[in-house]
Amino acid sequence: MERKDRLMPLTPDTVFLIATYGIMPFWLLLAIAPSWTYTQTLVHSALIPIVIGVAYTFYVATGAFSQSEGFGTLSAIMKAFTVPEAVIAGWLHYIVFDLFVGAWQVRDAQRRGMNHWLVVPCLFFTLMLGPVGLLLYIILRKLSGKGGWVLEAHPV
Repeated sequence: MERKDRLMPLTPDTVFLIATYGIMPFWLLLAIAPSWTYTQTLVHSALIPIVIGVAYTFYVATGAFSQSEGFGTLSAIMKAFTVPEAVIAGWLHYIVFDLFVGAWQVRDAQRRGMNHWLVVPCLFFTLMLGPVGLLLYIILRKLSGKGGWVLEAHPV
């Protein structure tokens, strides 16, 4: 019998699995090795946003929202997200921004001299519940006396 090697097709389910489980090592690097050179190179660079941004752009450009009536009403958004490709585009949107916020939290905490292990629960909640993790980090900054409510940018 002839063996045929095939690449796994990039269905929405496949992209979901690759994106979901592929992003986890980057979160682990943020949590357990925030100052490691490879964490700096992989997580704090533009690499991940570029890769996920290309995939996101592909799904949006190829008609992920083709059945959409826009984003002006809740029913229009609900209809748009009945298309698997639109859900994948939305998922990619979430995971890239959550990781970006988590990486910012780590950099900001390092600049301020905060205890990294106090930031780790904020990272978990940023991964799982996005804005909740950011809120916890902002509260941690304020309560620790290492920052205020204003999320000012720092010069490079």
